[in-house]
Amino acid sequence: MAKNIQSLERAAAMLRLLAGGERRLGLSDIASSLGLAKGTAHGILRTLQLEGFVEQDAASGRYQLGAELLRLGNSYLDVHELRARALVWTDDLARSSGESVHLGVLHQHGVLIVHHVFRPDDSRQVLEVGAMQPLHSTALGKVLSAYDPVAHSEVMEAERRSFTARTVTAADEFEAVLDLIRAQGWAADAEETWEGVAAVSAPVHDRRRMPVGAVAVTGAVERVAPGGVLRPELIAAVRDCARAVSRDLGAGRF
Repeated sequence: MAKNIQSLERAAAMLRLLAGGERRLGLSDIASSLGLAKGTAHGILRTLQLEGFVEQDAASGRYQLGAELLRLGNSYLDVHELRARALVWTDDLARSSGESVHLGVLHQHGVLIVHHVFRPDDSRQVLEVGAMQPLHSTALGKVLSAYDPVAHSEVMEAERRSFTARTVTAADEFEAVLDLIRAQGWAADAEETWEGVAAVSAPVHDRRRMPVGAVAVTGAVERVAPGGVLRPELIAAVRDCARAVSRDLGAGRF
């Protein structure tokens, strides 16, 4: 049986102590409560502070939970609420479009797939939940880059790799693509990431009207964009799905 890592156990106990006790605690209080030497407690607190999980009040020297811990907690809640709210709508979208549906969020300079509804036929398909997609070439990624300032900064600072001859990599051209996405309210990927594959995506917003993810229909280019033209009914269906999920998240009407 694998042994627990003592330093991690102590750090976790420290975070629980700060979360459950007074708003701020001093080094001596923390050390005595956990039965640690002051030097040991200070070392753990310093590491947690450097990672943003703990903050130290400059005036009193006392410690409290940091903003990074709150951000991670909110991220967990947001993603799980997003997926829960999207289940019915994405199922309906897959059924009406006849194609696969993906729900993605910004994660580590890319798009993390948090929900995937299979294309409603008997073909063999692979579940893509947990997979990562690039920001600059996929419909999901471009929507997030257009609407989320953090995603926009990340995609503009990163190297935009060319996956196919259709991938847009130049900064000025990519900015023009994002301007168009904001104007029309949706994004497309027609063989810009994978040959033979096309997708249409629209943004999902939360109650604060902030972009928290994107939904996309993905399928063979000849079905999604026959003759090189995206099917208008697919665009409308994806946008309707994104609006419905946004409304369920409290965003109201867009």
